[in-house]
Amino acid sequence: MVKSIALIGTLASCVLGFRKDLIKGLVSKGVKVYAFALDYDEVSKSEVRLLGAEPVDYTFSRSGLNPIADIVDTLKLAKLIKSIGPELVFCYFAKPVIFGTIAAKIAGVSRRIGMLEGLGYVFTDQPSGTRFKTKFLKAVQVMLYRIALPSLERLVLLNEDDQKDLVEKYKISVKKVSILGGIGLDISQYHYSRPPVSPITFIFIGRLLAEKGIHEFIAAAKKVKAECLDVTFVVLGGIDHDNPGALTEGALDEVINSGLITYPGHVEDVAVWLRSSSVFVLPSYREGMPRSTQEAMAIGRAVITSDVPGCRDTVEDGVNGFLVKPWSPDDIYSKMMFFVKNKDQVVNMGLASYRIAVSSYDVSLVNEKIYSYLK
Repeated sequence: MVKSIALIGTLASCVLGFRKDLIKGLVSKGVKVYAFALDYDEVSKSEVRLLGAEPVDYTFSRSGLNPIADIVDTLKLAKLIKSIGPELVFCYFAKPVIFGTIAAKIAGVSRRIGMLEGLGYVFTDQPSGTRFKTKFLKAVQVMLYRIALPSLERLVLLNEDDQKDLVEKYKISVKKVSILGGIGLDISQYHYSRPPVSPITFIFIGRLLAEKGIHEFIAAAKKVKAECLDVTFVVLGGIDHDNPGALTEGALDEVINSGLITYPGHVEDVAVWLRSSSVFVLPSYREGMPRSTQEAMAIGRAVITSDVPGCRDTVEDGVNGFLVKPWSPDDIYSKMMFFVKNKDQVVNMGLASYRIAVSSYDVSLVNEKIYSYLK
């Protein structure tokens, strides 16, 4: 095992939400962990220190394409990395993987690993086709990956489709690619509960964006509600006001006021809402390996999700739920109606989800895989 590691990501919330168990495991093995984030405050820094890691501030534009600014920030990051002197740099998310890897190489760190938890919007097929701007951004991103990824000793991806659509399709030279699967959950925090079936409740969790499938979910819900008044629908997630594909506040108010959905706004404990629901629905256009689906499965919920990269890896069709055609409210409607008419399958498929989650998504098992990459 390495003696010191720099984890370079984006937000403090991601460090504390998604890297917490990894950090605790590394610290328990005697590894000095430096956790980089862009937006630390004193509270989040103290929480990271309680995990046994050292929080490190750095600056970088999370989005945007200002090459001069990115070069300057990369050089600053390289200087910061060199001053710390980690044995290994582990970057995650697109920009850190690209520029953090380059910075680590400039800093003279010999061991560099990158993890992409999905390929993001520019690699996501859209029902209306791909816009020129998206094609341009994708070309730029692929070019940057061509520069950065050959410098990695290992690229970690969550699903095989991402390997095909990035590494193989664009013939990017990478020394080694590993498929991790889900990033894992503390299963003890997601206790199984028998799903309620009277009434049947379908739940959607995710940002209220077109690419998350919120429009298809609402359209399917309207069709079901027209036939079955006692079926209920819950939506958890925030509106992204800067995203043109986001559900508008007006449209959200309309479906709330009509009684179609229950929308509690921001909630701290998603698990409480999952336990009060029957079936989890995520009609996303593309994912890495959706954490919300893993959480739903760990609690014992059948899943309806799109037959697209990342989503399809969570469902054995007809065993723990159903895969539906992307962008198809009609297919979602038909699978919802299956559960309405076959309530026993809500329980049976939910149990199958639970078993898959325990065997595949336990964070201790996932982190053992990651530790093996670091040795």
